Amino acid sequence: MARTRSPILVVDDDADLRDALQEILRDEGYLVAEVSNGAQALAVLRSGAQPCVILLDIRMPDMDGLAFRREQLRDPAIAKIPAIFFTADPSEVEEARRLGVDFYVSKPVNLLQLLEAVAHHCDDPDRLEEPRRESATG
Repeated sequence: MARTRSPILVVDDDADLRDALQEILRDEGYLVAEVSNGAQALAVLRSGAQPCVILLDIRMPDMDGLAFRREQLRDPAIAKIPAIFFTADPSEVEEARRLGVDFYVSKPVNLLQLLEAVAHHCDDPDRLEEPRRESATG
């Protein structure tokens, strides 16, 4: 039986992309919450949610990903939650790095790259399978 992994917050104004990411991440065993902009994400986090990572689009209406990240970093209760940015514009990566974002995924989203970045932040190493090793005695 597969174990449930840590929760993830998906923040993107593209409903189709949110739905697809939610389905993929749930298939991988993660709990997923999703919202359509940075203001909604702040409300979710300030209500007590503690995801292992935030998947965050940079360009969104109402509050974009960069504005969200600046607000997040001002709030000590949620400042340490890591974020992975989605962007179709590589020029936005430098600003993301200044905001403490180490990972970004280019749009269109490369699912393998995304899952590797999520695993980096969310997977408990004790849950991962150990590679099978040959016995030293034969």
